[in-house]
Amino acid sequence: MTKIRITVLVENTAGGPDLLAEHGLAYWIEYQGRRVLFDCGQGGVLASNAYKLRVPLRESEALVLSHGHYDHTGGVAEALKSTRSIPVYAHQAAFARKFMRNRDGTAREIGLPYFSDKAIRESSGRWIPTSQPTTVFDGLTVTGPVPRLVDFEAPGGPFFLDEACTQPDPLEDDQSLFFDTAAGIVVLLGCAHSGIINTLRYVGQLAGHRPIRAVIGGMHLIAASPERITRTIEELQRIGVERLAPAHCTGMPATVALWNAFPDRCLTCHTGSSFKFTAE
Repeated sequence: MTKIRITVLVENTAGGPDLLAEHGLAYWIEYQGRRVLFDCGQGGVLASNAYKLRVPLRESEALVLSHGHYDHTGGVAEALKSTRSIPVYAHQAAFARKFMRNRDGTAREIGLPYFSDKAIRESSGRWIPTSQPTTVFDGLTVTGPVPRLVDFEAPGGPFFLDEACTQPDPLEDDQSLFFDTAAGIVVLLGCAHSGIINTLRYVGQLAGHRPIRAVIGGMHLIAASPERITRTIEELQRIGVERLAPAHCTGMPATVALWNAFPDRCLTCHTGSSFKFTAE
């Protein structure tokens, strides 16, 4: 039996001595002898938390980016500086300029920071475009773009490709990571801009409809209507997810609703959290 361990290096909340929080997400994955960094947070706390959690960033063998927003990619330069040359798995659209419309109608840039983009392009490692499901290591897979078939999960939101906010960003770069365990599939979400149910249905299809053991990460329900939250819970019940660890952009109302609906299945997910699984 092989042990698999996920350590949360960056999240909006912190749960250990001297650990730091920031709006963002990063995971350290120890998978069948391989080590993978999935997202990097904004970059302000990645190295410090890794040091305190005894995570050797320099030993990472791959970097996977869930999408091109700053709170998942700001630490790229730090991550690549800390390690030898490694492949970077990201969709082409992650490199596009991205904006968010503020409530007063102005806009702010929220895409891949310049120094992160520069670090990837100047790295002697390889950029591997994920326009389709892509294997990082045997059994560890990036979904690539997720088909959007669920009627209540249109990405929407104040996200645009231009500062004038006239071109909505379809967030085609949104992707998740999954792997199999002895008890079923584990899905790691960045923000699930494509929709958590769309993502889980697609992963189920790619994984031969194996049971979903756990879903960990950002579910982007932070601005979801009560109706969408209710329908999401209904679909999660139908899918039969065994463990849920909502984090980051899930939002407090949705997180509370999930804990109420699945009191015996929900787990906390903050900086310092660790999740262990077994693969045959």
